Amino acid sequence: MLMFANRATFCQSLMVSVGMSKLGCTHLIFDDPGVKINGCYYREVLLSQQLLPAIWHVSGDFFVLQQDSAQAHRAHETIMLLQRETPTFISPDLWPPNSPDLNPVDYKIWAVMQDRVYQKKMKDVNELRE
Repeated sequence: MLMFANRATFCQSLMVSVGMSKLGCTHLIFDDPGVKINGCYYREVLLSQQLLPAIWHVSGDFFVLQQDSAQAHRAHETIMLLQRETPTFISPDLWPPNSPDLNPVDYKIWAVMQDRVYQKKMKDVNELRE
């Protein structure tokens, strides 16, 4: 049974991305508060400028990229970019959408981070980043 608790210690929404593998993980990538993560932003900023370079740095010349089935991840243009720019890409139609075993970031890493974040009241996004 999953239990979720609402916590009022940090009310501002913030999007954070990370890449992980058995070789290690990328640094945390924070989007500016209030940024709309649509397909264009996801491809041009998150993937091309931040996440893919960080993944290449951690993994070198070979990695298999898998992402969840968020709308920006499933966009035709995103899939085409990843097929072009990554050594191997698992397309959304080959990945179960809700699998704790195959998606440890969503099902474990973020829960651990959330517990740490909510241990004390955060003043602002900058304190959260620290």
